[in-house]
Amino acid sequence: MRKLLLLLLFIPLVSFGQTKLSRLEKKILKQVSLNQEDAVIFLEKVVNINSGTLNKKGVRMVGASFRSAFDDINFSTQWIEMPEEMNRAGHLFAYKKGSKGKKLLLIGHLDTVFEENSPFQTFERRDTIAYAPGGNDMKGGNVVMLFALKALDDLNLLDNSTITVAMTGDEESTGKPLSISRKDLIDAAKNSNIALGFENSTGYNNATIARRGSSGWSVTTTGKRAHSSGIFRDSIGAGAIFEMGRILSKFYEEVRGEELLTFNPGNLMGGTFVDYDDKKGKGVIFGKTNVIAQIARVNGGLRFISEEQKERARNKMRTIVEESLPFTKASISFTDSYPAMRASDGNMRLLKLLSDVSLSLKQGEVLPYDPGKRGAADVSFVADYVDVLDGLGTMGNGAHTTQETVNLKTMEALISRTAIFIHRLLH
Repeated sequence: MRKLLLLLLFIPLVSFGQTKLSRLEKKILKQVSLNQEDAVIFLEKVVNINSGTLNKKGVRMVGASFRSAFDDINFSTQWIEMPEEMNRAGHLFAYKKGSKGKKLLLIGHLDTVFEENSPFQTFERRDTIAYAPGGNDMKGGNVVMLFALKALDDLNLLDNSTITVAMTGDEESTGKPLSISRKDLIDAAKNSNIALGFENSTGYNNATIARRGSSGWSVTTTGKRAHSSGIFRDSIGAGAIFEMGRILSKFYEEVRGEELLTFNPGNLMGGTFVDYDDKKGKGVIFGKTNVIAQIARVNGGLRFISEEQKERARNKMRTIVEESLPFTKASISFTDSYPAMRASDGNMRLLKLLSDVSLSLKQGEVLPYDPGKRGAADVSFVADYVDVLDGLGTMGNGAHTTQETVNLKTMEALISRTAIFIHRLLH
């Protein structure tokens, strides 16, 4: 898969579409320019509302800001609550229903990785760069989407169009079960032709036609508790930690190697007792150096480009876990999170259409971005139902860190490109 995409990077995208701006499209550009300062002001407003995934009040407040903005451009809006036991705020959906052009699904998310206890909380503008928690991932992308639609609405170019906007409130930490938290998104995809994702952009000249899926895994090993002086005896065995070491070493040797497949042990605990809280990602252990460990646990993540690749990796891991050292046992479990998004012909056609727009705007050709360099995203849930293009959001750096930035100088160009792209898809 990666080899194919890398090959595409060196093959010019032959375009047979429109590569010159029409008179109407030039009006769209002027309208985007008129709204540009308002776009930055709105970005600052929503960034300054903390909306870490677990801050349900903050997520709802950001959702209310976007809801009001979509109401202003003649969308009907709906806040979709999640069940209380899921501990998630819910999702914002906005709609236009008509009979002209393709049915579009535009995807963003309201939450960020920065919870209320984060030291990085406020928007700070330094010339053309904004330091903004969650601004690049992905409140900026939401603003690109909103103000592209606003420019089109200002010129009455969305009349009789069918557009669904889905802004989830838990993209950074999905509510479980997924059958509930992603039901509305998937239902919207089933009633659409094309989905566009507004996760942060990797530059003018790349967009995302494939993303890897994400899965969790956990291994627990047990051994015979005894005095450490007896370890390796036929009657005592190797202990839980040596068994865990064997498993991880075998994973490294026998599972590693497939293109675009990665797996990472994120935390590891072992001793006499282990108490781990999955929700908080924290654990407490007790053990002494003169006692053979009776339990160990590792929690990790798995990234894959297809369901087939995921299952091959899981089966290899299961086989390794079943081969235990003396007087030890081991078990492995898996948790699904994000499915993989394949590079399809339909996705490639969307990329070519975007490239046409980019060439029209003299922003250069747009090529497929390496899926090995992107994380999972909500567009993956809809990729089985519609053609998908992602990475249409803001440019910046340092996403998920206290140095996250948005390049404000590029926002007008990105909003312009999105507005022209949507206009061509609808007309």
